[in-house]
Amino acid sequence: MLDDLKNIFSSDRVLTDSESLDTYGRDWTKHLDVNATAIVFPKSTEEVQKLVLWANKNKVGLVPSGGRTGLSGAATAIQNEVVVSFEKMNNILEFDPVDQTVRCEAGVITETLQEYAKDKNLLYPVDFAARGSSQIGGNIATNAGGIKVIRYGLTRNWVTSLKVVTGTGEVLELNKNLVKNATGLDFRHLFIGSEGILGFITECTMKLTRPPKESQVFVLGVSELSSVMEIYKTYTQSREVLAFEMFTELALQYVLKSTDLQRPFDSPTNYYVLIELEIENEGDSEQAMTLFEKCFENGWVEDGAVSQSPTQAKDFWRLREDISEATSAYEPYKNDVSVRVSKVPEFLQETDQILSTEYPNFDVVWFGHIGDGNLHINVLKPKELSTEQFMESCKTVNEHLFGMIKKFEGSVSAEHGVGVTKKPYLSLTKSPQEIGLMRNLKAIFDPNGIMNPGKVI
Repeated sequence: MLDDLKNIFSSDRVLTDSESLDTYGRDWTKHLDVNATAIVFPKSTEEVQKLVLWANKNKVGLVPSGGRTGLSGAATAIQNEVVVSFEKMNNILEFDPVDQTVRCEAGVITETLQEYAKDKNLLYPVDFAARGSSQIGGNIATNAGGIKVIRYGLTRNWVTSLKVVTGTGEVLELNKNLVKNATGLDFRHLFIGSEGILGFITECTMKLTRPPKESQVFVLGVSELSSVMEIYKTYTQSREVLAFEMFTELALQYVLKSTDLQRPFDSPTNYYVLIELEIENEGDSEQAMTLFEKCFENGWVEDGAVSQSPTQAKDFWRLREDISEATSAYEPYKNDVSVRVSKVPEFLQETDQILSTEYPNFDVVWFGHIGDGNLHINVLKPKELSTEQFMESCKTVNEHLFGMIKKFEGSVSAEHGVGVTKKPYLSLTKSPQEIGLMRNLKAIFDPNGIMNPGKVI
């Protein structure tokens, strides 16, 4: 079979050495064993199509691999699959200044697309800490969100067309960059967030927008969780907010320990809220400061800082964005959950109670995109525990945490996808009828079950 692969790809684009299998065979999920057969590097949609036809003929599973920044195991080979890396399909193909769209291949790095848009005096607004290594195809396959969902929405909002190869080897061009297209089912939206179980995205067209003129970043020190939503309401009822994030004192300590960053202000507080606002004129700046002062006057904020330059704004953002990197050496077990924004106050209180009760001896580092109801929970493995013991403890607590998520009618995976790690809990968010229909759809698009087998459903 490997000889057959080399009839599709040149020999330098088929890797089977152990180092490559381990590197390309996994995403950022730390607790899954890699079991890959080979890594292949297509350069075109036609090569992906030939690969899928080969895989159907030989009954071989295929795992899509982008920047490998996922946290649910969706891009991990666990059943002797062939891993399909899109890193060589990294070309920006076309810019349309009238439509303000960019057509590109799936392997384009998110930050590359952002910089390309910036050169055109435009903005690709979906943004997150892994922008420098994640790929746009993976972002679409997981419907990535990130730090500015409150203003710009999810990746889904910015995809105007897709080219995909289905599990049968058919090539579909979906929507063709139309703004209006009322011609029945829009299959584009089936592939957005599908994690590669229906087919592989090879090209996409992404909408761009105007960038904010200027922005200002506020970091507020908060002692009580109940104050977080009061601050949120104060700002969002008066201004359009670019971002509204929260992190804990423990999260800040890990960031400060692993970087050269400084505290935003001298006195530690239990929680920190980071807010970014667009500032178009002097009136906007004055209003932003008025809201800042109102939060102090109402006792919701103990201390605060306002960025005075782009460099300082970037450093403030790093206090939140560097949390994942700062904790990565501690083998974190990650949960990524969400509820409706209106339910966030109760959700935060109950989550905090569960974490303090069930993890009394563990460091639990958590932060959230509070403006869209999304909380990230990182449980750090103590040195004295084996990985197996640690995983068992985390799975036990999952039953409590996800039971609470079900009560709030929330999601067990807000933006990291289902993959392998959240598959056992999918029924807490999706009904049996929905899961059954998902299986039926997979059978239509991928009748032989070769596309990312064992993931999601």
